[in-house]
Order: sequence, then C-alpha cells, then structure tokens
Amino acid sequence: MMHHLLSPQGELALAAALARRPLLAFDFDGTLAPIVARPGDARLSVAVARRLEKLSRRLPVAVVTGRGVDDVSARLQFRPHYVVGNHGAEDEQAPVPAVAMREALQPLRDRLYRMAESLEAVGVEVEDKGFSIALHYRCARDQTHARALITSLLRRPGEHTRIFGGKRVVNVMAADAPDKADAVERLVSRAGTGAAVYMGDDVNDEVVFERAPAHWLTVRVGRDDPHSNAGFFLDSSAEVGIVLHKMLECLGEVDG
Repeated sequence: MMHHLLSPQGELALAAALARRPLLAFDFDGTLAPIVARPGDARLSVAVARRLEKLSRRLPVAVVTGRGVDDVSARLQFRPHYVVGNHGAEDEQAPVPAVAMREALQPLRDRLYRMAESLEAVGVEVEDKGFSIALHYRCARDQTHARALITSLLRRPGEHTRIFGGKRVVNVMAADAPDKADAVERLVSRAGTGAAVYMGDDVNDEVVFERAPAHWLTVRVGRDDPHSNAGFFLDSSAEVGIVLHKMLECLGEVDG
C-alpha cells in the first residue's frame, strides 16, 4: 500500500532520498502543472517554477514528458539540466533513429488524414509530435463514442507501433521507441547520481515506478490507480509545490 508523501513516513523517505544527492525528475502535465481542458493552455505556476530553479542550483533537475521538447521548454519558466520529450523518445543529448520512429507512424498519419472530418466531428483532437501521436478526447461531447472511434481506428494488425492510454488521450509510438523508464535510467547515468526522485501521474509514468531500484523515491500524483507501483502518492499537482518547498528546506535553501 502506498503512503502519502507528506505523511511522517513519506517525509523521512524524502529526506533519505535527498541525502543521496539524486536526480530530480518530473513529468509535466498533471504533475508540475495541473491538467487543463486544452493542452496548449498548460503552464507552471510562478511558485513552482521558482522552486524548481532553486533546486536546480543544488541537484540535477529533469523534466520527462509526453510533450515535445520544444513545446514543454517554452512552458517551464526555468532551465532544467535535462528535458526529455515524447514519453522518453526525444532526447537531444542521446540521438536515436528518429527517421525510423517517424516512419513507423506514417500509416497512422495517412489514416488520420483521411478521417480528419470524422474525428473533428466527435471532438477528437490529433496532436502529431513527430516521435508520437496523441489522440485527445477530453473535449468530446460523448467521450465513450470518441474513444470507441479511436479504438477502431487503431485496430490494425501488423503495424510496428505501441499504443497506451492516458487521461482522456490515446498515445501511439513506434514499438521500439524508448520509454520514460529508459529515459530516467539514462539521465541518472548521465548525471552521475546513482539515484533518482521521480514524480508522475499517468500510465506512461508507471514504467518508471515498475523498474525503479529500491533506493529511488517514486511518487504517483493522484489516487486514481490503486495498483500503481509507485512508492508514495500525492493527492494532486497542487501538493507537488509543497513537496518542492520541503525539498528546499531539506537542502538548507530558503524558499522565499
């Protein structure tokens, strides 16, 4: 059973994790920034951006997100040491076979183009991020119908893709594209820390929780998945700001 990170047990675990001088890695949507109806409206609060900037002076800080690198970087209001996008596949410091990953999605792009009017009619928004494609249905009038249309569209045997859900979104990537666990493991090695604190809130964060070594601190934002493999949880992204404040306190930094 997960414990709340702001419980006495959680705060002891946080202090022990920070004593290892870990990489601090965060998802963006639903973690550093609240989920919003339209993804283009997501932003960090001034307080969260300020605390992350202060933490980055003491420890390596990373943002590991489903968004593209350029997209999320414009929303951060501070400069982390590392930004990895597209669910772990887009890392400017670790080149991957980008052409192959993009080409794996071309058959889907062609179908989406042909079905553009039908998708728009039911409220499905298509976001092509190059390394991945997201089909958002948060704003659909009938979300059940929209999700059924997406499921039907993606039911194509033999395509070299990986499909996974999220919060009112379905994501598609090349089957062999790196995931978030690959990305965080790579960043820990690159930063030379040997440990990580990782916070995320969605399906694509679970691979990190599942594969994290025992000495990492993993935190699920939200109680929506009772079967999560995270070590601790927070109730909402609003509590992430409180945790950042406590991190600064543990490191002897003044948060003001």
